[in-house]
Amino acid sequence: MIVVDATDQILGRMASLIAKRLLDGETVAVVNPEKALVTGNPTTTYARYKTKYNLRRLANPNKGPFFPRMPDRIVSRTVRGMLPFSKPRGKAAYRLLRVYRGVPDSLKDAPLSRFQEAGVDRLGREKYTTVGEISLALGVKKEAVY
Repeated sequence: MIVVDATDQILGRMASLIAKRLLDGETVAVVNPEKALVTGNPTTTYARYKTKYNLRRLANPNKGPFFPRMPDRIVSRTVRGMLPFSKPRGKAAYRLLRVYRGVPDSLKDAPLSRFQEAGVDRLGREKYTTVGEISLALGVKKEAVY
């Protein structure tokens, strides 16, 4: 099992690297998903995620597509988008993914790994926001995020 610390990791790059590991058959646990970074102008990013979230309310709120608000579900949905989820191979790989808010007691002693390719030092700009801030903008209470 690989335990990935999402703190100061770029969400899309981290998700693609996690998806590759999952397709290879490895079990991956992601901790601290609320501290993952989404690059770009924060105002535009909030608007994009709000649009995705509000899609289900246009015609009938009981029908999909459903988009999550919680940071752990946003990260797992991003990883799911990198997998061939409509095929059995992708569904089997997605079942190997675990995403935890914070660091659970069962993984406190596990060595945390980070992806060099997805680090914040790759950013040449200062425009980014965290997944936790996106969750707060979507209406999640602060106690549930942090």
